[in-house]
Amino acid sequence: MSHGIKTIIVPVRDLGRARALYGSVLGVPPYADEPYYVGFRVGDQEIGLDPNGHGHGMTGPVGYCHVADAAAALRRAVEAGWRVRQDVKDVGAGQLAAVVEDASGNLLGFLQR
Repeated sequence: MSHGIKTIIVPVRDLGRARALYGSVLGVPPYADEPYYVGFRVGDQEIGLDPNGHGHGMTGPVGYCHVADAAAALRRAVEAGWRVRQDVKDVGAGQLAAVVEDASGNLLGFLQR
């Protein structure tokens, strides 16, 4: 069961500049500020900045559905015709993430917290 898209990860090339730009627009300080990830929370929405995203093949923002079981969500998506872009992997603090791609090249992620 999906809880909807609650996290959007944005690949960035200059983390310091992106932190300042997104902070000014979102109007909140980051709750996470690490060299590998800067995260902002606005209500129940998370906007994350990933300085390694381009290196992992991200070409733009990816929305992540929060799910109870990332492996099961990935399996269901593949059975429905989605292509695996990133298999389930630990992205830190025990969180698991996977990414699928539709026939038009659009990406959708699954995040298990």
